[in-house]
Amino acid sequence: MKFESILAETDGFGRYQIVLFMLLVVPRLILPCHFMLNNFIAAAPPHRCDVSSLDPQGAFGTLTPDQRLTVSIPKQHDGSFLSCQMFPEAQFQLLTNSSNATELPAVRCQNGWVYDNSTFKSTLATQFDLVCHRKGLTKAAATIFFIGVMFGAVFFGILCDKYGRKAMLLVSYLSVIVFSIASAASRSFIMFAAFRFLTGFSLSGISIITIVLSIEWVDIEHRTFMGVCGSVIWTIGNALLAGIAYLVTDWRLLIVTVSAPLGFAVITWWMVPESARWLIVNGKTDRAYSFLQKCAKSNGRADFTSKIKPEILTTVVAESKQRRNYSYLDLVKTQQLRRITIYTGIVWYGVASTYYGISLNITGFGLNIYLTQFIYAAIELPAKLAIFFTLRRFGRRVNQVVTLVLTGVCIIINIITPKDYWTFRTVVAVLGKGLSEASFTTVLLYTTELYPTVVRQNGVGYTSFMGRLGASISPLIMLLEDVWVHFPQLVFGTVAVTSGLVALLLPETNNAKLPETIEEIEQTRTSSVCISAQDQSDVPLKTELTVDTTR
Repeated sequence: MKFESILAETDGFGRYQIVLFMLLVVPRLILPCHFMLNNFIAAAPPHRCDVSSLDPQGAFGTLTPDQRLTVSIPKQHDGSFLSCQMFPEAQFQLLTNSSNATELPAVRCQNGWVYDNSTFKSTLATQFDLVCHRKGLTKAAATIFFIGVMFGAVFFGILCDKYGRKAMLLVSYLSVIVFSIASAASRSFIMFAAFRFLTGFSLSGISIITIVLSIEWVDIEHRTFMGVCGSVIWTIGNALLAGIAYLVTDWRLLIVTVSAPLGFAVITWWMVPESARWLIVNGKTDRAYSFLQKCAKSNGRADFTSKIKPEILTTVVAESKQRRNYSYLDLVKTQQLRRITIYTGIVWYGVASTYYGISLNITGFGLNIYLTQFIYAAIELPAKLAIFFTLRRFGRRVNQVVTLVLTGVCIIINIITPKDYWTFRTVVAVLGKGLSEASFTTVLLYTTELYPTVVRQNGVGYTSFMGRLGASISPLIMLLEDVWVHFPQLVFGTVAVTSGLVALLLPETNNAKLPETIEEIEQTRTSSVCISAQDQSDVPLKTELTVDTTR
């Protein structure tokens, strides 16, 4: 007997699974809050040079505030004052004659900056003066965080298989709390960056373990539903961040606020069950049987103990150990699988790079950043619902291509649309955000169907790595605006269109059974060879179909 058959005897989707899902809601809610946190903690409010050093004799006392700035700071062509330059000495002649202002020498800010605190009480930019020639460090903060997420996925992926899901989940909870508080207490940017890296590293454990635990306790029929529900929690957390950031305008307090719910998660951690699949694979059949009994009792299956005896679990262990171990190298050893590996890597990079390229750029549309953040989050919900209907109607490949290409088209349209048409630009940007979310939802499902069962977990791990790579590079691409203001959007738009066209090279998997072996992939070139849903019970425990919803 296979594990799927045993789980079916407990009712693979009942009160036990619902309670487990609810116990993991809180840690899932904080994930998007941290992933999008850089939009607020690293925001650079309007600023100008501190010109107090130009008034040693107190001559500014007779001038109005605007006159003080006129004699101290050069103006742009639109009449606004420059943010990063000042005159080396006060130019009082500009009060009567401003015609030669452009010919006067200007220097970098010599005595720091003065910030507009009407929107933010404090941010990384104002705390550590990360503006002007140092503004790239705010983008670097996001990159450092995502690199931490990338390496954390590898670390926790290994330890989860070795020490179990539940133990490592507690390690993740406590690590995020400690490193978040440490980053909020940082006294230098280097100290902040180091602890922010470790926060992302630890958050990766929560991201991986919560989805794995949810999926491993649910039967095949309800796994897609469970994956969708987990994705909806991401959207809710993303929308909540806008409200939290609006109320908490100090960057240190904001970090602590979005991390605080983990205290509740730590308290309720003892109620979270260990994965019965992992326990069986590791020969801990007594504990596994105990959890399965609790599951059956909670779901109203009182006859479980009469149908399933503890001895049956030992046969599952014996069969699972007969399977050959596969590695990441198996993804590139054969021709057809190698093509799938290359193409899915490119698509994942394009999807993640575009998603975060849009999500981390919430200014410039005539709306405040809180409203833009909320709209960007809200559009994800109808996008998720719509894509699941179109996936069944038109298939995976068509949806992947169309959503990615149209995302790129929306980005390019905003490049050529004048800023005066901010309403139209906002609508197009929101549409692009919805399409990017739809492409993300599609690729999550598409990837798990493309790889054969024996290397599916390795395939999902590799593509997730490529996605995180795209996420970590996207903040750095935004720095290209110093070369040309539309350069970042051009890059994101081109990447989206290109990766969308690459998706055309992938096979269709809609209504197809899942391939089990590499040989099945190699024997078919135009369609997916697969196994039926009822045969899923023969899938080895360590390579059960899981969906990685990490962004």
